[in-house]
Amino acid sequence: MFRFDPFSPETDADPFPAYQVLRDEHPCFWSDDAQMWVLSRYDDVVAALDDWETFSSAQGNMMTELPGRAGATLGTTDPPHHDRLRDLIQYAFVRRNLDSLTEPIRELAEQAVAPLAEHEQFDFIGDFSSKFTVRVLFAALGLPLGDEAIVREKAVLMVQNDAATGAKGPEHIAAYEWMQDYASSVIEERRAHPRNDLISHFSLAEIDGDRLDEREVLLTTTTLIMAGVESLGGFMSMFGLNMADFPDARRECVDNPDLLRNAIEESLRYNTSAQRFKRCLTRDHTLHGQTMCEGDFVCLAFGSANRDERRYPDPDTYDIHRRTKGHLGFGGSVHLCLGTTIARMSVKIAMQAFHDVVPEYERVNGTLPWMPSSTFRSPMRLDLVRT
Repeated sequence: MFRFDPFSPETDADPFPAYQVLRDEHPCFWSDDAQMWVLSRYDDVVAALDDWETFSSAQGNMMTELPGRAGATLGTTDPPHHDRLRDLIQYAFVRRNLDSLTEPIRELAEQAVAPLAEHEQFDFIGDFSSKFTVRVLFAALGLPLGDEAIVREKAVLMVQNDAATGAKGPEHIAAYEWMQDYASSVIEERRAHPRNDLISHFSLAEIDGDRLDEREVLLTTTTLIMAGVESLGGFMSMFGLNMADFPDARRECVDNPDLLRNAIEESLRYNTSAQRFKRCLTRDHTLHGQTMCEGDFVCLAFGSANRDERRYPDPDTYDIHRRTKGHLGFGGSVHLCLGTTIARMSVKIAMQAFHDVVPEYERVNGTLPWMPSSTFRSPMRLDLVRT
């Protein structure tokens, strides 16, 4: 009998064979392990994203949710509440003027990659990508320099699950509580002394007299820290993995850095770190002969949808010349990630700087330690050696 457990380490290690079975044989599947339905085909996942009135995010969007987030953040609200939050938060992004971050990001990339010139073997994540992405996050949000290591540690814990139970454990909840206290102190300081950073603009954003309240500013800040560390960090580590695993594609990118844009989009399709997100049904819904009932939870398997041959021919091939329009690497519909511009720009700049210093490399071994998270999928460590 077929099983699909999104909380198991085996699924983290390689979900794609199970995704194929789901798409071909069980496109609307009830998982006893997860106690939710699983949608795996591209068209079904996109339709669910578009139909937010039926597939609601208001009960939480992560497979295992942190306490107090549901119904209060961009990812855990539906329109019109979601639209109001997005407008105010988008206002802060516009005020920050992300174009002004281009040169600082380039400098951060060069600083992060410089030490690698002296090493034949290194951990791409620990020695490069995580240091770079956390520094970008600090530059954009205006977080105090010197706090990078502890903030990354807590943010990574926030998105993890207990490996045995699949639920949030005490250490994950404690990390979230620490992050809220940390964010609260930064917000208080920014309100007293505003700067040209996102936290200052969130705190002061106003449209027609409407402003984010205290809880909304706090949860927006903690969510963006979590997303900035894991979404950007996971995205970049997965891209590094793809570049190591597909040397012909990497050599094309080294020879022609403009191809990095296409390679990034193909990585977001082929090996997205944003694997699975949750919705809750507001009414009964029938799909592929199965009736899902009001109140049931539904897993939207982005990682499977991105490999659906009904959408993308030869989907298990990594092809940097592919037309990837519509991939779900950054979500979709009303819940398309707000940070797509800065994420794409940061990874392109960083990987070009990395290839300038380390143009030829390969993985040291074949086994990767995957982060225990039912929502996100990325390696905890990626050992590379120059070739």
